Amino acid sequence: MTVFEELTRRGLIAQMTHPEKIEQLLNNEKVTFYIGFDATADSLHVGHFLQLVVMKRLQMAGHRPIALLGTGTTMVGDPTGKTDMRKMLSVEEINHNAECFQRQMERFLDFSDGKALMLRNGDWLLKLNYIELLRDVGVHFSVNEMLTKECFKTRLAKGLSFIEFNYMIMQSYDFLRLYQDVGCKMQLGGNDQWANILGGIDLVRRVEGEEVYGMTFTLLTTKEGKKMGKTESGAVWLNPEKTPPYEFFQYWRNVADDDVINCLKLLTFLPIDEIEKMEKWEGSQLNQAKEILAYELTKMVHGQEEAEKALSAAKAIFSEAGQSEHMPTTTLASSDFTEGKISLSELLVKTGLAPSKGEAKRLIQQGGIMVDEEKISDFAASISTEAFAKGHVILRKGKKVFHKAVLEN
Repeated sequence: MTVFEELTRRGLIAQMTHPEKIEQLLNNEKVTFYIGFDATADSLHVGHFLQLVVMKRLQMAGHRPIALLGTGTTMVGDPTGKTDMRKMLSVEEINHNAECFQRQMERFLDFSDGKALMLRNGDWLLKLNYIELLRDVGVHFSVNEMLTKECFKTRLAKGLSFIEFNYMIMQSYDFLRLYQDVGCKMQLGGNDQWANILGGIDLVRRVEGEEVYGMTFTLLTTKEGKKMGKTESGAVWLNPEKTPPYEFFQYWRNVADDDVINCLKLLTFLPIDEIEKMEKWEGSQLNQAKEILAYELTKMVHGQEEAEKALSAAKAIFSEAGQSEHMPTTTLASSDFTEGKISLSELLVKTGLAPSKGEAKRLIQQGGIMVDEEKISDFAASISTEAFAKGHVILRKGKKVFHKAVLEN
C-alpha cells in the first residue's frame, strides 16, 4: 500500500492543492515538507500530536519533514479560530517554549543525518526590514482577497488588530524562505490553516515562478465536531508533568463510542486493515477498542513502561477491589485546611478534577462527585481531617475518574 493510500484510508487528508501531483510526489519521490508550530506554551498538546503522527508517517515513507518552530510568528499570533487577540509573550518565553517543543519532538521524529530538520522562523522574521518586507512580499497580497478568508472574517465583527493581519504574510514568507533555503516543496497543516497555506503557495509562485504544494489534514474532533484534547481541567498535554501518563491514558480510554475508531485511524500506527475490522465492533468490544487506543497512544507519548503501568492501574481501579495504590494522588498540607476542614469544591480544584471552584460547585450540584463512595450534592460541603484517619480519601468524578487525596504526615 502506498503512503498516499494509507493517508486516504485513514481519513487524514482534508484538502489538497494538486491532488494528482501530490499523490505522485508522495508515492514516487522524496519530498521535503514542513509544518509550523507556534511556541505558545511550554508543552505540545494533543492537537500537535496528530501533526507529529502525520510527519512520522511521511518520514517512514522516505520524505523529509521540517519542524518549523514559530519563534517569529508567535510574536504576532495567528487569528485563526481565535475570538480574541493572543496573549503577547516575551522573546525569552517564546524561546523557552520552543526548546520544550524541540525536546518533545525529538521523541517522535528522527533528526539524525538530515532525515528531518528543526528550524526557527525567528531566525529570518525577526531580522526583516519592514520597508523591504512591504515592497518584496506585501506587494503580492491583495487586502480584498485576504478579507474573504475565514481566518479573518470570523474576527472582523469583534475586531482584528493590524499585527494579526500580518500573520498570513509572515507564514507565507516562511514557505518562500524554506523553498529557497532547503528546497521545501510542500506545506502541511490542520484544515484551519488552509488559507495561510494557499498564501504561501501563491507567494512562492509569484516570486520564484515555481509550483509548490499544500495539503491539510483532518482536525481531531468528535463526531459532533467538537475539538478533542480538552477536559474540564484544561488541555491534554504531552508533558507528563502537566498531564500525568495515567490521566493521559484515561482521556483516551473514555472517548465516546462514536469516536474511538476514528481516533485509532488518525493517531495510531496499527495496521489499517486491523482497524477497519473493528468498525463492526459493538458493545463491550468498543471498550476493548478504547483500551487499545489508550495503550497505543500512551506508549507512543510516554513509553511502554508508563503505558503498562497505566493499563494495570486502570484495570485495578475498575476491579472489585478498587486498589487505591494505582490511583493518581494529591498530597494535602495542613495549611490547606481551615479549622480542620477543606471545602469539597476547593479539594476538587487542588486535585485537578475541576478547573475552578465554580465548575466544582456545578459538578457537585449535578451529582457528579462521590467521596468515599458517598454522593455529595451540597456544594458547601467540606471534608475534615478526620476523614483522612484511614490514610486517604477517594474522590470519584462521574463513573470513571478516580483520584486519591492524602494528608501529609
